[in-house]
Amino acid sequence: MRRAAAVLGVALALSQLAPGPVRAQAQPTVAQVLVLDTERLFTESLFGRRLADDLQAKTEALIEENRRIEAELTAEEQDLTRRRPSMAPADFRAEADAFDARVQEIRRERDAKERALQQEAATGRETFLAASGQALGQLMLSRGAAVILDRRTVFLSTGAVDITDAAIAAVDEAIGDGSAATEPDAAPESAGETAPR
Repeated sequence: MRRAAAVLGVALALSQLAPGPVRAQAQPTVAQVLVLDTERLFTESLFGRRLADDLQAKTEALIEENRRIEAELTAEEQDLTRRRPSMAPADFRAEADAFDARVQEIRRERDAKERALQQEAATGRETFLAASGQALGQLMLSRGAAVILDRRTVFLSTGAVDITDAAIAAVDEAIGDGSAATEPDAAPESAGETAPR
């Protein structure tokens, strides 16, 4: 009998230490970790949509320019081919070499413009993250959390800790479409306006 009482006493003591289902439900919980879909945050924000529209317009303009240049080079090549029978071999070779050199130079210029657009996209994302950091920090603090994780790095979570929709709204309110954030003197002022008091 004493042994049964001792076992029961130990079991009761352990039940006070180990959080059971009933105890866990009775205590209010605060999410210490929040989850954010950073891709959605960027692409669905006013800033991200403006940047995407700008880059799309520049890409289409570059494609149109490439088509125009290609048509001009094709016409020039056909003209040189048409005139070849009436040209001295040395003259033809000189014009052909000059044409090839110009084609290579144009190709380098086109590649440089494409890389510039890619760099602009990357820089835009970096600017967005820097400009939205304070709004996200305030959102994190208002939820009583200590950290925000990128959804892509989370193995399993509940929808309750996903703040993507709230983050999009907070960032849109803080920086709008990002026009001011791209101006060198505007970003610090914007950050100061949203600083917690």
